[in-house]
Amino acid sequence: MAAVAGVLGVALLLVLLWALVSYNRFVRQRTLVEESWGDIDVELTRRWDLVPRLVETVKGYAAHEREVLDLLVRAREAAAAHREEPPTRRAAYEETVGRALDDVLVRVEDYPDLKASASFLALQRELTLTEDRIAAARRFYNGNVRAYNTRIATVPSNLIASIGGFERRDFFELRDPAYAAAPEVGLG
Repeated sequence: MAAVAGVLGVALLLVLLWALVSYNRFVRQRTLVEESWGDIDVELTRRWDLVPRLVETVKGYAAHEREVLDLLVRAREAAAAHREEPPTRRAAYEETVGRALDDVLVRVEDYPDLKASASFLALQRELTLTEDRIAAARRFYNGNVRAYNTRIATVPSNLIASIGGFERRDFFELRDPAYAAAPEVGLG
């Protein structure tokens, strides 16, 4: 009888130890998801910060492109106003910023003096690097979300997820495949 109680005690201890380790792993994964979302947010904010510089630079050379520049400014403001939204809602605003940026950069092709401007070329490089970092941060975030959501959905860790209140996270996906990659920005 004492041997059975000992075996049951050891089994219960192992189950409790597994539950504790599983719970802590969920906490680490959730923290990693939040941290990787913060990386995306930093890069999106950097892109927003480059928009006024782009508008001022283009405005100096192409004053009659006011409508396109205003659209970009409004898209930036809308995205910034929805900064606290979850990724699925925020993606639409960020797509609008991306499309507006792309429209401005396409219009620049009609202004050879602007395309040759050193400040504009530097700004183009910064935008390209920022878009690349956004894409990389998005891939990293989505990979972390995938691992976390998979753990939440699989047995037996789904029991700990349910008890611990761990909920699935949204991916940060761009709906339009043309904007899923960094926009093409020519440097000359």
